[in-house]
Amino acid sequence: MSSSGLKSLHDRIGLRSRNGAEMNIVDHARELPVSTPQERGDAARNRVLLLDAARRLIAERGADAVTMDDIVAAAGVGKGTVFRRFGSRAGLMMVLLGEDESRLQQAFMFGPPPLGPDAPPLERLLAFGRERLRFVHNHHTLLSATSRDPRTRYNAPAMVLHTHVRMLLASAGTTGDLDAQTDALLVLLDANYVEHQINHRGNTLATLGDAWESLARKLCGR
Repeated sequence: MSSSGLKSLHDRIGLRSRNGAEMNIVDHARELPVSTPQERGDAARNRVLLLDAARRLIAERGADAVTMDDIVAAAGVGKGTVFRRFGSRAGLMMVLLGEDESRLQQAFMFGPPPLGPDAPPLERLLAFGRERLRFVHNHHTLLSATSRDPRTRYNAPAMVLHTHVRMLLASAGTTGDLDAQTDALLVLLDANYVEHQINHRGNTLATLGDAWESLARKLCGR
């Protein structure tokens, strides 16, 4: 596909899977185990309470240290509510991940520069790398679990990221194998790689962002 074709496709907030089936951003969110739409009354209120409590506790302690009992107590709802609503702790965490993925997608597709559309492609690419590094560091546990399952490692949200980075490379005038170059960049954003670099190689989010920027500039000839 040409760079102009990719940009047009991206501008329609769509992409094609490797077998040619077209998807859009709404479909991506639907592939995650989110709750049933059109909730009303207590059900909707309890859902918000549980998700807000989970986010707050994860921010304070990290995902691994937060139990279902912790979430229920912080939300002030009955334990049966969380199981009826999400099925399990893992189900609740996947809903959180799906919602946060959607927020990031909204930011780089529609948000302000340098992440959003009103900035040159290389600036957007550099901003995206640093923002995604923060995201994968904060969501490491869930993203790591997702990456171990081939059915979810290359799911729709992952394809959105690939299409976005590929489009930015093409728009920045990069030549050569765009798919291979995109994959090379995205390896630097893998959750397990990021945590290994931080925990065992003495890197920080800032230095990993610098590495992303160095490779991105080289690929774009800057």
